[in-house]
Amino acid sequence: MSESLNQNTIDAPNSPIQPDLHRLMQQSAPPLPGTLSNLSTFAWRALLKIKHVPEQLFDVLITPIMFTVMFTFLFGGALAGSPQEYLVFLLPGILAQTVVFTTIYTGVTLNTDISKGIYDRFKSMPIWRASPLVGAMAGDVIRYTGSSVIVFAIGLLLGYRPEGGVFSVVLAIVLLNLFAFGSGWVFTTLGLLLRTPGAVMTLSWAVLMPVTFASNIFVDPATMPDWLQAAIGVNPVAHLVTALRDILAGQPSWSGIALSLLAPAVLTAIFGPLTMVLYQRQR
Repeated sequence: MSESLNQNTIDAPNSPIQPDLHRLMQQSAPPLPGTLSNLSTFAWRALLKIKHVPEQLFDVLITPIMFTVMFTFLFGGALAGSPQEYLVFLLPGILAQTVVFTTIYTGVTLNTDISKGIYDRFKSMPIWRASPLVGAMAGDVIRYTGSSVIVFAIGLLLGYRPEGGVFSVVLAIVLLNLFAFGSGWVFTTLGLLLRTPGAVMTLSWAVLMPVTFASNIFVDPATMPDWLQAAIGVNPVAHLVTALRDILAGQPSWSGIALSLLAPAVLTAIFGPLTMVLYQRQR
């Protein structure tokens, strides 16, 4: 009965509602947000997750502090003669390790959202289909930058001084972000293939632990067996650490930087399209 009265009121020729309704019907629909707006919205959403799930900051805050302080004072005297000298060797490696470890959360958070059905809602929206994924990864770049800044801050407190100055620090952070963004596509693929966030975390650690520890982060590979030196010679993390050491020493090797970016470029070319295909098929 009330619906009938409301409809009659709208249809009445002298109804005060009719001119307003007519005016609204003549207005054009607002334009849809562009790609950049989509990406920035989902990047901001990725950052808001840290506010609501602060335990995600554990690897960003605690891990770099623990590794930097512990390894500097435990092994510095034995491996380099003094903690101060070892810190110069160690800190670029800790930078790489910390940022690479942080990329795991890209796949974990994606898997968590999918298990809750949030991405089904995103697919129904009039937005660029890839923006939830690419935007989330862009937001994670802030997490990578935060990890790098914390490692540099701890290093400065312990007496580390980059010979290349402020420019070398900025260049090192940019290189780390590019490497992490490219590597993150591997974990988005795992986030879409595996069923639970725990499975994504377990398999990701199984991949990253040998890649990071069987490298030149903690010791000079010259002291290792020949077969292990050969493996480290093709390890992307080892190439990244070497490039970071050159940069922070004030002697950046552009060929070394290009070599360190080769692996993330290849990973992006392979796992980026694969991630998009899996995302489109996700139900």
